[in-house]
Amino acid sequence: MLKTIFLWTFRTILAFLVGTVLVVGLLRVIPPAITPLMVWRLVQAPFSGRSMLIRHHWVGYDEISPWVGRGVVGGEDAGFMRHNGIDWNAVDRAQRVNASRAKRGRPPLGASTITMQTCKNVFLVPWRSMIRKAFEVYFVYLTEALWGKKRILEVYLNMIEWGDGVYGIDQGAKSAFGVGAKDLTRDQAARMAAIVPNPRRFSASTPSAYTLRRAAWIRGRMSVAVPK
Repeated sequence: MLKTIFLWTFRTILAFLVGTVLVVGLLRVIPPAITPLMVWRLVQAPFSGRSMLIRHHWVGYDEISPWVGRGVVGGEDAGFMRHNGIDWNAVDRAQRVNASRAKRGRPPLGASTITMQTCKNVFLVPWRSMIRKAFEVYFVYLTEALWGKKRILEVYLNMIEWGDGVYGIDQGAKSAFGVGAKDLTRDQAARMAAIVPNPRRFSASTPSAYTLRRAAWIRGRMSVAVPK
């Protein structure tokens, strides 16, 4: 009995490891077609009154304005080129300050890197649990090993939400400014990057005072290193 359980467990783990390595390796060269978040948004749509359409168009890294990468990295993960997928210094800092922030009624400080956000979007279901967090760490290191920084940023920009039913920077740019991803200006890219934390609440085309302040802050951080 114990031998049978051991063999079943071993084969399950082996199949998972081989399967995930194959999938992540394949997505290094093939654009993801759909994400769990897209599916979840479609399930939610009839109950929330949101769009039931998925507007998405993939473009290559070289077809995206360089200001977009600089804006998103500057706004979301300035250490993107230095860490190995998880910024443990940011994790430690968040743990130290979030207790006091909660007492003051302020939102928690995040420590999610672009690699982590990419893995959550592409590979994992969009709800939180300790099990998902464990899988996230696994996919982060696997993705960093198999994709590299340029591919991670390319997938990130092409697969995250940029509005209600809008996915990918090219579709987001067209929806917000009527131009393709390659033609976004520095200011437009900063405003796009400013809405990344909550693209269904904030708008790049009709920005709130908060969005404009955040965009201005991001413009000041656009000297960060990004993949060539």
